[in-house]
Amino acid sequence: MYRKESAAPTEPEKFELPFGGNLAAENRWVMMATLVPWSEFEEEYAQNFTPETGAPAKSFRIALGALIIKEKLLLSDRETVEQIRENPYLQYFMGYKSYSYEAPFDPSLFVYFRERITVELVKSVNEAMVEKLREYTSSDSENPKLEGEIKLGKNRGKLILDATCAPGDISYPTDLKLLNQAREQTEKIIDILYEPLKDQISPKPRTYRQVARKDYLKVAKQRRPLHKARRKAISKQLQYLRRNLSHIDKLLELGASLVWLKKSQSKMLLVVRDVYRQQLWLHQNNKRSIENRIVSLTQPHLRPIVRGKAGKSVEFGAKLSVSCFEGYVFLDQIRWDNFNFNESKDLKAQIEDYYRITGYYPESVHVDKIYRTRENRAWCKERGIRISGPPLGRPPAQVSSEKKRLAREDEKIRSSIEGKFGISKRRYGLGRVMAKLASTSQTVIAITFLVMNLSLGLQRLLWMFLCQFLRNLTFWQREIIQSYQYILIKPYLLISLWA
Repeated sequence: MYRKESAAPTEPEKFELPFGGNLAAENRWVMMATLVPWSEFEEEYAQNFTPETGAPAKSFRIALGALIIKEKLLLSDRETVEQIRENPYLQYFMGYKSYSYEAPFDPSLFVYFRERITVELVKSVNEAMVEKLREYTSSDSENPKLEGEIKLGKNRGKLILDATCAPGDISYPTDLKLLNQAREQTEKIIDILYEPLKDQISPKPRTYRQVARKDYLKVAKQRRPLHKARRKAISKQLQYLRRNLSHIDKLLELGASLVWLKKSQSKMLLVVRDVYRQQLWLHQNNKRSIENRIVSLTQPHLRPIVRGKAGKSVEFGAKLSVSCFEGYVFLDQIRWDNFNFNESKDLKAQIEDYYRITGYYPESVHVDKIYRTRENRAWCKERGIRISGPPLGRPPAQVSSEKKRLAREDEKIRSSIEGKFGISKRRYGLGRVMAKLASTSQTVIAITFLVMNLSLGLQRLLWMFLCQFLRNLTFWQREIIQSYQYILIKPYLLISLWA
């Protein structure tokens, strides 16, 4: 059951504290609470619950606020609950009307929050929040020339597109390690299925688990095993795994039931069968890649992504298509199946999303080489959009200084999104997504970009208030006005300042 909050948001000075006093209105959590459109999406969140039956669920503001706090402070689920319990500003951010020292909820509820707040809902909240921030900080309404350009349908702004990977929380997988883990899981399943039938079946199916373990460690402990030794060890593990799977099938024929297994174990059995099929094909055909390759038993949705970069030639996680304009970052696509994925196919949809958000097409699109296909160039040309980079064909012998300058400027603008990726992975949790399910991982990834935009909007508002405060001072007036206009008109050049 879900109950909507009908009361108006509490003012910070009316927030009840047990020790007296008031909350500071200039606190970052108080200011950020006014930027998030809580009430606009509460109805959509309420559709996850029945209207009358069941215990009352936590409100949308509590659920989303807890996820934002967790990502903003980069905490674990348990530590997030403790911080909320101890900090009145965090409780105000989540919509509390008075301070309470009791835990707001059990840490296990974070799993349900991430399941109910889908990635599409987070993206909608992000777009609505950015629209509000752009209204607060934009100077377009004060410029009649820009208003005229919008009415005439002229292209405006600079859109930056790129793709990155959000690695999952798994150790570096190898074929031998994966087969050993699969073998151990089948041994546990055999023990569970045999226990109710031990009076009917004698002796217990032999798994040779100790011998199989020794065969695995014999190669796994070697620092640099030879290819021949590694291939022989994989062959042995495949044989052990095949024997265990045949034992499971025989137990099922003799009366065992998959109902005796936990839901996670039943799912694990399906994953193990797929792993055996893939590894057997790779071994028999002497191949090193296969479509939809499983690299983790606990997270079978993860796929290897060949990056070709120094230090990390291969990453294991989701492939993200991201767009950026005016310093704000938007998550456009998340894909787990990256075998035949090319991010250049997302360019048209990303530009259309830019048009939907802003009301006009961008003046230029700044992308790397993979986006500059003939089809994308023709599509952009029809809409009067300049795509960065050199034209197709043989490069000219002489390049004018103006084109060289434009190419340098384009690359400077495009590189700002690389800085955004660095911030999301080093300052926030995109460098290692700790969620285990595909759906919850997508929510965590989307929350990361939401928090980045929220922090950026807060910093811009603070700078704008500072500029307004110092505008009347004679000594600072000229410098402040110039900086204020520079930030509002060309924010993409100050990504490093606001991040």
